[in-house]
Amino acid sequence: MVDRPRPAAALSYHVGGLLAEPAGATRDHLIAGVTLPPTDDVRVAPLDGRLRMLRTNRGLLVTGALTTTLVSECVRCLTPVEIPLSLTIDEEALPTIDLPSGKLLATDPDREGLWIDEHHELDLERTVREAISLAEPLAPVCRVDCPGLCTMCGAPLAGPRHDHPDDDLDPRLAALRGFVVDAEAETE
Repeated sequence: MVDRPRPAAALSYHVGGLLAEPAGATRDHLIAGVTLPPTDDVRVAPLDGRLRMLRTNRGLLVTGALTTTLVSECVRCLTPVEIPLSLTIDEEALPTIDLPSGKLLATDPDREGLWIDEHHELDLERTVREAISLAEPLAPVCRVDCPGLCTMCGAPLAGPRHDHPDDDLDPRLAALRGFVVDAEAETE
């Protein structure tokens, strides 16, 4: 049997049972091989790690540590690069419905954060995507000393050596070809 990556729906949890318990109750969840649908700007390998949900007097405290690999390209030479990421989740999730009565709770529309929907479902995909965005490097490179691309031909400078003929010289600078520096006169 082949293990297939599970869709990000695996990051959605029914938390009605935990909300019915007293403050201090916990649930631990193992995350193994969960994939996020790719977006235009972010592609990541499957997620692995653990999440803990702790019942508080207001809702749930969701904490966890996840690992994944970001698939990107080097900003200097444009070669593909894989960047390992360690993600930390530490969010409070508040319910929108009172569990015993089923009444709608007053919610603050300006509050950013996690909300537990009317079906007592908690979706963590957006939270995980935000953690990835915070952990990804601003300018990923394939290696620290990546020389980048040749400004004349665009070939990677880390590849085989290449030379450019003199006729690639800007015609406005052609007069400088005959310029000779007298090293002895310069040192005196």
